[in-house]
Amino acid sequence: MSFPKHFLDELKARIRVSEVVGRKVKLTRRGREFVGLSPFTNEKSPSFTVNDDKQFYHCFSSGEHGDVIKFLEKTENLSFMEAVERLAGEAGMEVPKQDPRAAERERKSASLIDVMEMAQGFFRRKLKEGAGAEAMAYLKRRGMKDEIIERFGMGYAPGDDRGDRHQLMNYLKGKGVEIGQMIEAGLIIGGEDIKEPYDRFRNRVMFPIADGRGRVIAFGGRALSPDAKAKYLNSPETPLFHKGHVLYNLDKARKPAYDKATVLAVEGYMDVIGLAQGGFDYAVAPLGTALTEDQIALLWRLAPEPILCFDGDKAGLRAAFKAVERSLPLLKPGHSLRFALLPEGKDPDDLVREEGPEAMQKVLDEAKPLADMLWEKEVSAGEWTTPERRAKLEADIEAAVNAIADPKVRSYYGQDLRARLNKLFGVQERRGGARQGGYGGGGYRNRNQAPWRGGRPGGGGGVFRRDNFIPPASPQLKQSVLGKGSGNGEGREVLLVWTMANHPDLLDEYCEVFSGLPLASAELDRLRNEIIDIAALHAPLERDGLKNHLEDRNLGDLFRRLEGRAKKIGARFAGPEAMTDEAERGFVHLIRRHERAVNLEAELKAAERALAEEMTEANWARLREIHLQLERSDMTDGLDGTNSTD
Repeated sequence: MSFPKHFLDELKARIRVSEVVGRKVKLTRRGREFVGLSPFTNEKSPSFTVNDDKQFYHCFSSGEHGDVIKFLEKTENLSFMEAVERLAGEAGMEVPKQDPRAAERERKSASLIDVMEMAQGFFRRKLKEGAGAEAMAYLKRRGMKDEIIERFGMGYAPGDDRGDRHQLMNYLKGKGVEIGQMIEAGLIIGGEDIKEPYDRFRNRVMFPIADGRGRVIAFGGRALSPDAKAKYLNSPETPLFHKGHVLYNLDKARKPAYDKATVLAVEGYMDVIGLAQGGFDYAVAPLGTALTEDQIALLWRLAPEPILCFDGDKAGLRAAFKAVERSLPLLKPGHSLRFALLPEGKDPDDLVREEGPEAMQKVLDEAKPLADMLWEKEVSAGEWTTPERRAKLEADIEAAVNAIADPKVRSYYGQDLRARLNKLFGVQERRGGARQGGYGGGGYRNRNQAPWRGGRPGGGGGVFRRDNFIPPASPQLKQSVLGKGSGNGEGREVLLVWTMANHPDLLDEYCEVFSGLPLASAELDRLRNEIIDIAALHAPLERDGLKNHLEDRNLGDLFRRLEGRAKKIGARFAGPEAMTDEAERGFVHLIRRHERAVNLEAELKAAERALAEEMTEANWARLREIHLQLERSDMTDGLDGTNSTD
């Protein structure tokens, strides 16, 4: 049974050979490789090598050589299919169903790569022609040297909104590319109800987005006109491009990150490029959303403790705290994150250009461990001057610790944070571990006991948890579907997208949050992306205008299906008749519910993995507890998974 090549490439990119081999062979790092005693022969001197960068192992004593799949076949007597399925489970990937259309999909994918390469060549040539003079001047003002412009393949998309909207389309037509392929690649906007398709990117500086193998799969464009509706515009989701699975510059940063044993994640293209020009060639960036689980896994492929770089202002701290919440369930021995906070008002590109690489290096040298950021996140949320407030802080930290799936990491975090709480509240420790004074109870019976007992996993709140910039929920809202529970994840997703479809003006405030929401439904995800795209192109936008644009894109049936599903749920705040402030309240409070449920589902997956690796009573109890939390997640009194009375 064969699998698509792109699937096997992605699978091997997510799994370190040394991690799999290291379960059977004691490995020692030696330069860029690991060495150990051969699992195939009875030897006394190590002749077995593993190279993660090249994704293979080699045994000099027996001649055995292969990739991570072959290693499982050889050492565990698995079939190729069994080995792939096991590794896919570890990597969180779904094994593609094999049918006669698989080869056709692979062929189509390869042809879209060709189309993207043609578009990339077109953009690069236009940058060097007279039409690209403004774009080149912009890059020069940003301090970009010719070598960097060439290395990152920057280009220019010509055209405007005054009828000059078909230059790329006409060029690709001349190369024999069909309109359908251009639409599928995300390069032009068209459909059955659009009279004349047109270029998606116009009058923008273009940044190619590559996969891990260096193949262009998408583009990002920076507007040159100050009147542009969207300053930055990325390709839509396509068969090639899924933004939550990709990191900008991953292909170029892979080797420098491996050589330096570190990788740096920053906000956007210009940060990555500016850092590369300053000598920091191991930087990558997500594409307009908060880091996803897949992207964190990609970072860990490059280094065990990646550095996440954030602005030093309040928005930067909120983003950092959200990354802390997202990463906790994923932590495992030897794998964590560090957090570098920039001086307020500076981004990495500014810092390197204005103060030199030394200033940026100082920021990276002062990067904080994840445990410190978790502590700062919880302690900075209030003043802990009364017993009740102290109890709340302890409960919040308890929930955060319980979100960690790995039992060993969870235990050490519990010990570390318990010590910090004791120091903060002035609690003295008796010899033997029992505590004097104050609050709380317990200690540990033994080193394997879970550090927190009776706590709720997961916590809640996400991006809105501490901000308090939305008024509290009204009694009427509490009696609505939100107060009673939306039923399931599908219902929440329907209401979130339906709210924005009826109140697109909310995108001015919540576009980033809306674009980053994890949606399990492919239909809803598609509709969400189209709503954002239409708003970027046609703002300001009202409901009827959005609906007309969706009809123009042949998405009217999808809109009507969403309407039918939303009416069955019956949440007034999400409908067209609701006032904007009512819709905003409902949207924000529903996001709280959704984020909590998504976090619990991530914890559930992690707990299942932990139980599969170590069948213990503690792991089994944790799995059962998360199941109960999920069952209760939509049945709580408050709107954010607590007994709030706001």
